[in-house]
Amino acid sequence: MEYKDYYKILGVERGASADEIKKAYRRQAKKYHPDVSKEADAEVRFKDVGEAYEVLKDSEKRSSYDQMGSNWKQGEQFRPSDDWRSRFDFDPDYNPNAGGRGNADFSDFFSSFFGGANGGGHRGGGRQRAAKGENQTASINIDLEDALNGAKRTFTLSSSNGGQRTLTVNIPKGVKAGQKIRLSGQGGQGMAGAGDLLLEITFNTHPFFKIEERDLYLTLPIAPWEAMLGASVQVPVPGGGSQGMKIPAGSKSGRKMRLKGKGIPGKPAGDLYLVLEVALPPAETEEAKAFYEKMAVEMPFNPRAALGV
Repeated sequence: MEYKDYYKILGVERGASADEIKKAYRRQAKKYHPDVSKEADAEVRFKDVGEAYEVLKDSEKRSSYDQMGSNWKQGEQFRPSDDWRSRFDFDPDYNPNAGGRGNADFSDFFSSFFGGANGGGHRGGGRQRAAKGENQTASINIDLEDALNGAKRTFTLSSSNGGQRTLTVNIPKGVKAGQKIRLSGQGGQGMAGAGDLLLEITFNTHPFFKIEERDLYLTLPIAPWEAMLGASVQVPVPGGGSQGMKIPAGSKSGRKMRLKGKGIPGKPAGDLYLVLEVALPPAETEEAKAFYEKMAVEMPFNPRAALGV
């Protein structure tokens, strides 16, 4: 099989430092990333770059590769000897093309040198395997109604290298803020495949309801006579529609009333809390002003009495 010059693939000298190798890898990986590269062989080059970095970033693998490389001449086909393989702690069950323990993205050259049944040898080192890409996290804004009923949403994700991709995600019924939805294989690219994308849920501001975990809060305006005398009123409920609610006589602003199970679905479901707020009618006519003046005379009341003034 053909010998792979990992230094040439990364574009560095054989005496390059670990930092130089890392920088070269990042530069080449960005250049040949399949999401952004226009090169016809971008995917193959991207895998070669990852394979080269997998070897050269590890001091033990790099040292072994350098020893072998010193005995290789241009034009020769690479055939690792049994004596060479005996220098490593092999795992006889390792197969890079078998699901779970190996990775078919490695070339025959890598597998033959560092391990793999497809190259006739076993794994060198027996401890390190190609890593999957890193998991990535992004935020997705949803409406309250999405959490109440479930929904399917399409959004565009921008990457650090300037690329964009459109993804469709199912929003489960009962999801709450801060919860993460995992999209397998949609994260960062790696030698062993892509990592996962974790979408953290945030809510768009709702015109009526404030969201806390699965509980919802609604400021409910009531008239002074409804507060003092009691009343039956209609209140909006999440998801649309309304429900009757009895306001107890003598209620004050800030009083909380609960509608159990009317919040975001779950086990248990959240509640809907109504926070009463006494609203004063405007005095926009002479009649209304006269009525307030009459109240001041007939209903002497000092709302600041508790303050001692």
